[in-house]
Amino acid sequence: MKTIAFLLHNHFEQAEYEDVNNQLKDKGYKTILITTNKDKEVQAMQQDVNKGDTFTADIFAKDAKVNEYDALVLPGGTVNADTLRGNEEAHGIINGINDSGKLLAAICHAPWALINTGIAKGKTLTAYHSLQTDLENAGTKFVDKTVQVEGNLITSRNPDDIKNFVEAIDKALS
Repeated sequence: MKTIAFLLHNHFEQAEYEDVNNQLKDKGYKTILITTNKDKEVQAMQQDVNKGDTFTADIFAKDAKVNEYDALVLPGGTVNADTLRGNEEAHGIINGINDSGKLLAAICHAPWALINTGIAKGKTLTAYHSLQTDLENAGTKFVDKTVQVEGNLITSRNPDDIKNFVEAIDKALS
């Protein structure tokens, strides 16, 4: 059974974690929730402004072992993604996954972290439309598509793209 890790901080977009997680579990994957937050209780948001549910992370980022995961998913949410892009523990996990050639999937605002880790440069990616300038300034070709697959990278724009995002992850891991 393949294991998919989710990495988030706090104030992430609920659907981009919960719906993606549930759909991947339904397809037979084991999932694990990793947080860079100081507490394992993490707060989800809906459309960035309304508090959603809380979830309990399985482990802290400092205890994550990249070799134990077949893929890494980065949910969006503006505050979550902005926090992850400046977090060295998150960078270590993201770069570890990418450097090992494992699947790295980011949705909505999460591709911000791909800029700060240097992964975005020279790639073709999609993301939430407001990230277009940031991605292009980082040397990325931005495309407006529900899902963009380039090598081991999968990116999507927003919660409306979750079905296609999950299908792309499943296809890449099959």
